[in-house]
Formats: sequence, structure tokens, C-alpha cells
Amino acid sequence: MSDPLSATLQIAASGLKAQSDRMRIVSENLANARSTGEASGDDPYRRKTITFESEFNRATQANRVAVKGVGTDKAPFTVEYDPGHPAADVDGYVKMPNVNTLIELADMRETNRSYEANLKVMTQAREMVMRHIDLLRN
Repeated sequence: MSDPLSATLQIAASGLKAQSDRMRIVSENLANARSTGEASGDDPYRRKTITFESEFNRATQANRVAVKGVGTDKAPFTVEYDPGHPAADVDGYVKMPNVNTLIELADMRETNRSYEANLKVMTQAREMVMRHIDLLRN
């Protein structure tokens, strides 16, 4: 396999891994979009964020993407009036997670498209390798 093709596969593979990790974070956020604290004064679930960085691979002379870290969104919590909730304060308000479902769904869609694009690159690179092998056989 040639170096450029190997680099292409490694770049696409790093993109697949990064988008897979991003999808996991988005899924956690969606799953916890209504997760409140257990008692009055407890903080609810705080939205997670993911950041990426460029990682240079000397062997292939190519930049790959890597997860730099997973953090939390410092946006304020929203409050809802629900005096019967166990996490309600003395005025009947419950702190709700700072997760916006529409933003998470948009992130999920973008993540899915990025994942599919990287998968397409890997598929095409694999086809090129197979064609190269076929040419060498003839």
C-alpha cells in the first residue's frame, strides 16, 4: 500500500473515531435532557461538550483529528415551576439541565454526516487498493 493511501485511511479512521466519541456525548446529553437533582438545591445534569485537536503523525506526514477533551457547558440551568418535585426549592422551582434538545439533534445530524463522509473515504480508499491489486495481478 502506498504512503498517501495509508495516510488517507489513517486520517479517515481518526475522523470516524472522533465522530463516534462525539455521538456518544450527544447521546448522553439527549438521554439526560430532563435529569434533575435528587433533592432541593442539587444541580441537575450539566451538558457535556467535546473538543477536537489536530494531531500530526510523523510516520504518514499527515494531520489526524483527535479528541482533545470532554468538558461541561457552563451555561446557566433553566428553572421550571413544579412544587411537587423532590428537587423543588422552597418556592417550588426545579433546576433543569442546560441541554437544548434542538441543538443536540442538530449536533447529532452533523456528527452523522461527518461519520458517513469519513466512512465513504475509507470505502473508496479500499476500492482503490483492490483495483491496484487487480492491476498487479494482470
